Amino acid sequence: MEVVHLLPEITWVGVMIKAILILAIISALAGFGTFIERKVLAFMQRRLGPMHVGPYGLLQIAADGIKLFTKEDIIPQNANKLIFMIAPLITAATAFIALGAVPVFPDFTVPSWIPIIGDTFVPSIASDLNVGVLFVLGMMASGLYGPLLAGMSQANKWGIIGAARTAVQFLSYEVITALSILAPVMLIGSLSFVDINNYQSEGIGSWMIWQQPVAFVLFLIAGFAETNRTPFDLLEHEAEVVSGYATEYSGMRWGMFFIGEYANMITISVIASVLFLGGYDAEGAFGWLFIMLKIAFFFFFMLWVRASWPHIRPDQLMWFCWKVLMPIAIINILITSLVILL
Repeated sequence: MEVVHLLPEITWVGVMIKAILILAIISALAGFGTFIERKVLAFMQRRLGPMHVGPYGLLQIAADGIKLFTKEDIIPQNANKLIFMIAPLITAATAFIALGAVPVFPDFTVPSWIPIIGDTFVPSIASDLNVGVLFVLGMMASGLYGPLLAGMSQANKWGIIGAARTAVQFLSYEVITALSILAPVMLIGSLSFVDINNYQSEGIGSWMIWQQPVAFVLFLIAGFAETNRTPFDLLEHEAEVVSGYATEYSGMRWGMFFIGEYANMITISVIASVLFLGGYDAEGAFGWLFIMLKIAFFFFFMLWVRASWPHIRPDQLMWFCWKVLMPIAIINILITSLVILL
C-alpha cells in the first residue's frame, strides 16, 4: 500500500499555539484523570468514591490542586538538593515533549477575527518527524531518569529501593516496547505517525491490529510498564516500599510525578490508537471523535486492569519480559520478515 504524506503549510506560530494547547489541555486532563480513576475504582469495588466536594464530587479535583499548591515543599536534610528538585521536572517535561510528535487533537485554523494569530493554521501534530516513533519512545524512556534520580537523591532506603526497581523495569520492558513496534513499522515502511495513520486510511479492514495482533498485545503489555501502572507498578508499590522514589516528596513536586504519569498514559493511548486502530480521519470531525473514543477506551482499560489484577514482584517482571515476551516478539518479527520477502 502506498503511503501518502500530507504536508500542510505550517508556521512557527501554529506550532507554538499547538504546544500551548498540549500543555494546557493535557495538564487539565491529567488532573481530571485522577478523579476518573478514583471513581472507576470505586464503582468496581462497590464504593462511591469522591462525593462530598461539589456535585457528585466533581470539585475534588480543585480541592486536590489547592492542597498541592499550598502544601509545604520539604527537602530532606541529607538529600542531594539540586537533583532532588530537578527529578520531578524531568518526568513531567519528557512526558509533554513526547506529545510534541504525536497527533493530539484535530488540526484547525484560528478564526480571522482573533487579532495577531487570526487565520493561522494549527496542525494536529506539533512536529511531524520522519522518526516520530523513535522520538516518542526515546522521550518516554528518558522520563524514567526522573524516578531513578529522585530515589537516589533523597537519602532514604525506600527511595533507593524504588530507584533500583526503576533500573530493573527500564532494562526489562523498554526492549519489548521497541520490538513490538518494529514489526508494524516494517510493514508500513515509515516511522512517521502521519504515514502510519495514512497507511490505515482505507477503513477498519486496513487497521494494523488485524495484520499484527501479536505486536498489539505486546505493545499493550509493555505500555503498562512504560506508564508504571498495575500490575507493573514496581517503582512505588505502597505495600512493599512505602512510596518508593516518591517517599520524601510533597506538594507540587510530588504532583508533577503524577502529571507525568497520566500524560504518559494519554501518550500510550494515542500511540496505540494511531499505530493499531486506524488512527484518525484528517478530513472530518467524526474521525477525531472516534480516536478520542479509542483513547478513552485505552485509558479506561488501564484503570480496569488496576482494579482486577494483582501486583507482581520484580523477579516475575524480569522473567516474564525476558523469557516470555522477548521470544514471542522475535518470532513475530521473523514471521513478518518472511511475509514481506515472500
